[in-house]
Amino acid sequence: MKLEGEYLFNGPRDDVWRLIRDPDVLATALPGTQSLTRLSDTEFEGAMNLHIGPVTGVFSGKVLVSDEVPPESLTLTAEGKGSQGFGKGVGRVQLQSQEGNKTLMTYEGDILVGGKLASVGQRNIETVSKSLVKQGLAALDKALEARVAASAGEAVAYTPPSETEFAIAVAKDVAGDLKERALASPYGRILIYAVPLIFVLIILVFILSRCAA
Repeated sequence: MKLEGEYLFNGPRDDVWRLIRDPDVLATALPGTQSLTRLSDTEFEGAMNLHIGPVTGVFSGKVLVSDEVPPESLTLTAEGKGSQGFGKGVGRVQLQSQEGNKTLMTYEGDILVGGKLASVGQRNIETVSKSLVKQGLAALDKALEARVAASAGEAVAYTPPSETEFAIAVAKDVAGDLKERALASPYGRILIYAVPLIFVLIILVFILSRCAA
């Protein structure tokens, strides 16, 4: 499965680089992370509680950082496993300075999953993975803004997102994807428009029956 995208950070590239190489910040930006330990300058291990469709469980594994060109690019090689399956992947991250003291991150990689985790389907895994990355980068961006403000002598509070807030955001993305798939099907479009109409008719019947009584 291919995973790629981009994100615009509100801060300079050097600060973004330090942020993505800080395991303490990464752990707080990804709710569900139970541990993230630095084994060396380029190797980390940790555990995370993941919810992907009906599959829920703790996955533990390692992440290796290689091909570093600070503060421009790096390669991440990760693998993890748990009672619900396994996953491994390789990703490339690049940072480019932008106008207005901003930084554009582009990323691309390949992910392979197996076990019960693969049973939820590639489309669902892809949707959840993209959402997890998006929510995690947004949390990192808020941490970055707090750091930049602190270096300028300003006090900006940074509150990491809770696991519940994170889960709700991911659920919205999954629901949006399901709606897109439904709209792509003639029968799906009928259901999307018919269900609300039926619901409204039921309410009207209920109101009229109460008035008649």
